[in-house]
Amino acid sequence: MAHTTVKEFLKKKNINITVKTYLIDALGAMAFGLFASLLIGTIFGTLGDKTQFALFHTIAEYCKSATGAALGVSIAYALHAPQLVLFSAATVGIAGNALGGPVGALVSSVIATELGKLVSKETRIDILITPGVTIISGVLMAQFVGPGVSAFMAAFGNLVKTATEMQPFFMGILVSALIGIALTLPISSAAICIMLGLDGLAGGAATAGCCAQMIGFAVLSFRENGVGGLLAQGLGTSMLQMGNIVKNPRTWIPPTLASMVTGPVATCLFGLQNIPAGSGMGTCGMVGPIGIYTAMGGGASMWLGIALVCFLLPAILTWIFGEILRKLHWINPGDLKLDL
Repeated sequence: MAHTTVKEFLKKKNINITVKTYLIDALGAMAFGLFASLLIGTIFGTLGDKTQFALFHTIAEYCKSATGAALGVSIAYALHAPQLVLFSAATVGIAGNALGGPVGALVSSVIATELGKLVSKETRIDILITPGVTIISGVLMAQFVGPGVSAFMAAFGNLVKTATEMQPFFMGILVSALIGIALTLPISSAAICIMLGLDGLAGGAATAGCCAQMIGFAVLSFRENGVGGLLAQGLGTSMLQMGNIVKNPRTWIPPTLASMVTGPVATCLFGLQNIPAGSGMGTCGMVGPIGIYTAMGGGASMWLGIALVCFLLPAILTWIFGEILRKLHWINPGDLKLDL
């Protein structure tokens, strides 16, 4: 009876304790928070560096300073927080991000939001209790888990980056394929790369994988989806194909194989590098190529590398692999059709 009561209370409070809620919905919303603050700020910063327009630098500073608050609010929004919890999550996000980076913000904001939802509108002094519980629990959680989480993610990210520098060919394949797959899955490759601080050659390999998925699926499905699908996937997200992948997993083979080629091309041939904010974005809003430019500053080799790794090779290789699979009837007409 007590179990039923607790279950009903959680349902009433819109608390759904599942992996999907916390590692897909919250992480996905977190990516939007990052884009609306850190990522767009990085783009403005690059524009300011290249144009010497002071306003761009000013905007960049404000955007980046808002990262923690944007993370907290976006995560709380994904968890369907009531107003007082949602607004209080800004403070929690700032604390979490300051003490534990994006992962610290994720953990502290999730805990604080759910606790805030539990007490929301349960007392006559809701205006004090709800933000109080949300902020206190969130800041305590940030202090408790933040430093450890930050140290672990930094160490793991450094391990990946060091391994990529030592073995650029094999790690180029591995990082490109895994981050590219993460981009198409309903999780956030951008958040993962920022959490890991994935920059340098590892960032370049990650970008190659993301571009291979986006441009690859855009070209592979052109006969089904036309120009609209080309733009939606090539400049938006390959995540649109997730439903079709579930129906026929073989549709994922061509862009993934392409990423396993473009990854080492990026690391070994062109030495492409990226910043964490751009590594997991691919061609979405052109953030990936902009990040490479921010990291490397220009040069003929860089521009040729961007053209080949981010656009031409993914398109050509995925089309070739796709044609082979179509002839084998592993991919059939309509398998890649989107409802656009």
